[in-house]
Amino acid sequence: MAQDLPPQGGYEPRNLPARGYRPGYYLLGMFAIMGYGWYKYIKGVRELNELGREKMWSRIHLIPMLQAENDRDQVRRYWADQDREQELMGKKTKIYHSDRFVRPTYSITPTNISK
Repeated sequence: MAQDLPPQGGYEPRNLPARGYRPGYYLLGMFAIMGYGWYKYIKGVRELNELGREKMWSRIHLIPMLQAENDRDQVRRYWADQDREQELMGKKTKIYHSDRFVRPTYSITPTNISK
């Protein structure tokens, strides 16, 4: 059986266009997309840093108000404790030998102690 061969002198040259774009265009597109992604990422990091700074400054500015609220609560508890003590003992007593205010210490103990 005879084998199928190309014609004598070969095939005529064909002009086939390459499929897709040139590799340089793909690289340019990839770098453009990556550059945009890095731009958005850096912008987001800066925004997060700014939000963190704002949160820290808001806490710093709230500290005096929270401290004053805590002091008012402590004074209220102190006067209530003094009134209770005077009611029980019949006279005003001092714990320390000084007129200086000493911040009371509260310790919280558990109600149910399991062994």
